[in-house]
Amino acid sequence: MQTLVIFGASGDLTSRKLIPALYRLHIKKRLPEPVRIFGFSRTSMSDDDWRGKLRESTAGFLGTAFDGSEWDAFAPSIHYQPGDIGDSQSFTALESRLAEGESGRVNGGVDGQVTNRLYYLSTAPRFYEQVVHQLGAAGMANESKTASRRVVVEKPFGTDLAGARALSASIHKVFEERQIYRIDHYLGKETVNNVLVLRFANTIFEPVWNRNYIDHIQITANEDVLVGRRAAYYETAGVLRDMFQNHLLQILTFLTMEAPSRFEAKALRDEKVKVLQAIRPMTPEEIARDTFRGQYRTYRDEPGVAADSRTATFAAVKLRIDNWRWKDVPIFLRSGKGMSCRTTQILVQFRQPPHSMFECAGGGSGFPLHETSPHETSPHEANRLLIQVQPAEGIRIHFLTKVPDADMRMRMTELNFNFRESYQGEMPEAYERLLLDAMLGDASLFARSDEVEAAWSIIDPIQSAWDRDAHAPAFYETGTWGPATSEEWIAHHGARWFDSCPVV
Repeated sequence: MQTLVIFGASGDLTSRKLIPALYRLHIKKRLPEPVRIFGFSRTSMSDDDWRGKLRESTAGFLGTAFDGSEWDAFAPSIHYQPGDIGDSQSFTALESRLAEGESGRVNGGVDGQVTNRLYYLSTAPRFYEQVVHQLGAAGMANESKTASRRVVVEKPFGTDLAGARALSASIHKVFEERQIYRIDHYLGKETVNNVLVLRFANTIFEPVWNRNYIDHIQITANEDVLVGRRAAYYETAGVLRDMFQNHLLQILTFLTMEAPSRFEAKALRDEKVKVLQAIRPMTPEEIARDTFRGQYRTYRDEPGVAADSRTATFAAVKLRIDNWRWKDVPIFLRSGKGMSCRTTQILVQFRQPPHSMFECAGGGSGFPLHETSPHETSPHEANRLLIQVQPAEGIRIHFLTKVPDADMRMRMTELNFNFRESYQGEMPEAYERLLLDAMLGDASLFARSDEVEAAWSIIDPIQSAWDRDAHAPAFYETGTWGPATSEEWIAHHGARWFDSCPVV
């Protein structure tokens, strides 16, 4: 038996992501059987009340993919326990409720089946330590050899390096590191997982996946929405803490890590930590030169935002990895709010051939070529690999071909792989994969404490320098690709942004 307990169960994450993901897993018959799902929150509700609310929200979220008869089969596994995370008696009551049907609190089961528990912290981050302390005090983290106790921690994992270390130390008082699953939903996305397959299951890519053939890499995660109701959080976080420390650096590790000896948690995470630790620390002068920040023009009008706020809603950062494979290859990270479209994409820009005999005709692939002499190309006209993470998941390879009936003039063309066209059915949501992995005890796609600390070690100096800088960020209009001066910034570094909205 598998028991999942969601703390903060009345929040948006539960209704919009967790329950729909569990419902889809139920339809696919992939949930461990039997399974019990308990919600814990201060809101007073019965089991039936919560089931009714979740049915409505899940149907709204899934639309035509919602099946009422399947929900009716799934709903009996859902239960609700009202309680206050600051009240030890609430945890005693929760433990009693969980123990119903279990013959023992540690290694009991139903019909001889072992009961494993997964605790999901879906509360505000400031309550993480309190929930974990209560679980420990109530004996709810105790394991046996045959019954696991695991905890899933949502981002953010602290607000800086010191905070991340303090949070880990607090959780380690109750749970061992092997029991802690720090979740970043980007690592559950199919296209991000496919980066590893693309690199290590295909011999055509890995031999050229290095400084000898790659000019630079761009990782972009743009959102077309504004901060909205998250303005108060965003004022203290900004785009660096919100997107770079976790999502963008996680994608970077998959792109640049060495091949693990096997696909399992320790080997995979060891390689991710190695590449993060190889990222060159920035001096104050390098931070001024190699980072860029912006703010959409109406941000200061958002409720809860200071009239003179310098919080960045757009940022670009150039990183370098000091190892044999990536020495002197710039890696550009970029993310922003209020952009022209929602897109997360990876661009691997290959180097141009050492000598070109042909003339470029220009155009193609929606990325116009630079003006060059008849026998010259810039690095931007060389081969490109574009991995579209969301929303139109796919992989495109850009390469030069001869234009028909035009002597030996070239034009950029592409090979296009689209996941939705090649694979039937709906693309799974990231939380489906990650929830199932956590229940099964596979930590491969979850962050380890040293990985989190390595990421904060990269971001902290940049954020600190920005906090000390009295200059306002560069302003930009919503619905654009960010400040116009960001184009000048990347041009100064010998590259240019690949701005392409996906066709869904």
